[in-house]
Amino acid sequence: MPAIKEEVQRIEKCFHCGDKIEETGYRLDDHDFCCLGCQTVYQVLQDGGMQQYYRYNQHPGKSNKEKQADFSYLDEPQIAAKLVDFKDDKMTIITFYIPAIHCSSCIWLLENLYKLNPNVLQSRVDFMKKQASITFNHTLLPLKDLVYLLVNIGYDPKITLQDVVKEGNMNNLNPLVAKIAVAGFCFGNSMLFSFPDYFGMGAFEKQYANFFGYINLAFGLPVLLYCASDYFKSAYVSLKQKRLNLDVPLALGILVLFLRSAYEVMTQTGAGFTDTLCSLVFFILIGKWVQQRTYYHISFERDYRSYFPVAVTVLTENGDKPVQLADIRTGDRILVRNNEIIPADAILLKGDAAIDFSFVTGESSPVSKTLGEIIYAGGRQTGEAIELEVIKPISQSYLTKLWNNENYKDYDKHFQTFVNFISKYFTVVLLAIAFFAALYWAMNGSANRAWGAFTAVLIIACPCALALSSPFTLSAALSIFDRNKFYVKNTAAIEQMATIDTLVFDKTGTISSPKATSIYFEGSLTTNEKKLLNATCRNSSHPLSREIVKWLNVSSDIPVTNFKEFPGKGMTAEFAGQVVKIGSANFLNIGNIKTDGSVVFVRIGDELKGYFTMEQAWRTGLSALIEDFKPRYDLHLISGDNDRRLDALKLIFPSAACLMFNQSPMEKLERIQKFQQEGKHVCMIGDGLNDAGALRKADLGIAVSDDINNFSPGCDAILDGESFSKLSDFFAFSKDAVKVIHMSFGISLLYNIIGLSFAIQGIMSPLFAAILMPISTVTIISFTSLMTRWYAKRHKL
Repeated sequence: MPAIKEEVQRIEKCFHCGDKIEETGYRLDDHDFCCLGCQTVYQVLQDGGMQQYYRYNQHPGKSNKEKQADFSYLDEPQIAAKLVDFKDDKMTIITFYIPAIHCSSCIWLLENLYKLNPNVLQSRVDFMKKQASITFNHTLLPLKDLVYLLVNIGYDPKITLQDVVKEGNMNNLNPLVAKIAVAGFCFGNSMLFSFPDYFGMGAFEKQYANFFGYINLAFGLPVLLYCASDYFKSAYVSLKQKRLNLDVPLALGILVLFLRSAYEVMTQTGAGFTDTLCSLVFFILIGKWVQQRTYYHISFERDYRSYFPVAVTVLTENGDKPVQLADIRTGDRILVRNNEIIPADAILLKGDAAIDFSFVTGESSPVSKTLGEIIYAGGRQTGEAIELEVIKPISQSYLTKLWNNENYKDYDKHFQTFVNFISKYFTVVLLAIAFFAALYWAMNGSANRAWGAFTAVLIIACPCALALSSPFTLSAALSIFDRNKFYVKNTAAIEQMATIDTLVFDKTGTISSPKATSIYFEGSLTTNEKKLLNATCRNSSHPLSREIVKWLNVSSDIPVTNFKEFPGKGMTAEFAGQVVKIGSANFLNIGNIKTDGSVVFVRIGDELKGYFTMEQAWRTGLSALIEDFKPRYDLHLISGDNDRRLDALKLIFPSAACLMFNQSPMEKLERIQKFQQEGKHVCMIGDGLNDAGALRKADLGIAVSDDINNFSPGCDAILDGESFSKLSDFFAFSKDAVKVIHMSFGISLLYNIIGLSFAIQGIMSPLFAAILMPISTVTIISFTSLMTRWYAKRHKL
């Protein structure tokens, strides 16, 4: 029995990628593989002596079931020149964005490429950015061959018009890191020179007290002029615009800290607060760094260029030639193969066109086109290779005009964060207390105490803890979202998410999953006929064939003869002289039959047995998710698809929900605008170009993607399709994150009250400030981090 159990366990998962192995697997060296692609990668690594790849992690590879892309365009010098970082007579350096990088095995393999091909001179991996910088000898290893080498080992580079490596996140944090380093250096040294004053000076130390004061003041200068410069600039701009943000009291507190320290040191009346100044700037800069951190490998500002291919095949008198998209002209004759994107508005000249426009219009059914008909850019050809004549260049295509429409421009989302809201009142109250304390002591005839009280209030009530509570809470929330495959653009979007009261869903690709298919059969099949179909479809690797095999749910050992598959059309097989044909209506020479979704017809002998209809199935957990949302949110659906699933959707969505179909991209945008005019805070959840305007216009736009590295329209957050069922937990957690900020503000207020009770008396010592401010800072950081993670655990995130 134990041996049988071990055997079952052994064949469950692919040795290379870990995917579940279907009925027909592949076996090599006592290892099982889900497909020939994974077995080939294993063999390549074995032949190259790189077996260690599998020692670092179990199932480290990526499934290679997908068809390889065509990279022949990389032979064109003009195209290649735009991709490389450096090139001389022999050597080329290029940086690839490789989404498949996910573990230590990936890093090890990619940094040992030279073992697979000696013409690779060097390769370095940036794990966070999912980038590989490769130096190679282009005289012996062309760029195209290098790319195919990466593809063959399962690390396909992502190459698009809007190159994600060079035009992705350009958020350069180096200047901020430099300021943190300077502030940290000055903070540490100023504390060192302040210790003798804090713990009581002996006779020897007292003679150097003034010297220590001037050294501390020297450390305070770069902190004031360099490290804190951005806060002074921000405060100046804020005052110029007649509004108050949190940087105003911060800048005021920093300036007063330095001025009072300089006054005390120069007049030899005290040790000053330079160490407090340095610690304050150091901690708020760390908070700023935490807040600005983002996802290096994800672009939230993608446009239509990242959807299109880099080059297209142009048919000329001298043969096929790959041409970069920018050079396509009106009148060019182009070839578009199965599963390729139509790059420009064009007329169909040859072939059967079955165009999937779901990403542009939301309509899930492939659209058949006849010869001479216009096919607009953006659709994906799902049938055989077709020939087209370009009638408009890419810059003038319908899709480009749709994207460049004025209504699709970025909208100013006038959202006020909690910290910005509080800062307006905080500054006024702070200044009022400071002036009141100064006035009180001045009227009592103590000018020195009035100056001391005024400056002490501005120092001790400086909103350092408040400035840290928001970034540390929200950055912790970002990391928790990230762990659950929900990628939010920035911390402000989390606060915006907490205010949402209306959710608008798209249908195709959003609440329905491109990876899951519902299959229906119209007609009748006997048990023997099911076995014939099973035997035929098992010979095909097409996804629809695999779905039909699962639906049939019969085993078959009937021998197949003369099996033929015609890409994009169908397949035929013979069984003891009986012919089985499965495929499109054109392939089976059937007249017009009105059907919905992807349709596969079945003919056995001369009799048409019926047809299979495939549609995207609802995402897992959709009904439960809508139930979770019902009590707290208004729910609506706006789809570019038709209403054939209306009855099912009425059962899922609440009766008050608006369910709208056949909506154009502009109608979607206008509907979002109408909800906002009614005073609602709207979140749009979509996936395609037809949702682009609505995603930008909504208070919060969430793009759902089953591969976050593929194209998705500009948005505030990207949700991996696997985590769709957790969406209600994400919204609830965002509210809790904002609750943590409110609680931390209460703690900050408590510290300020304690500090102010001493400050207004004008008796605050440097030691008191040096102790109270770091303690309040550490308390806030610890509280926000622990509470945020506690709430995450509560929501099972």
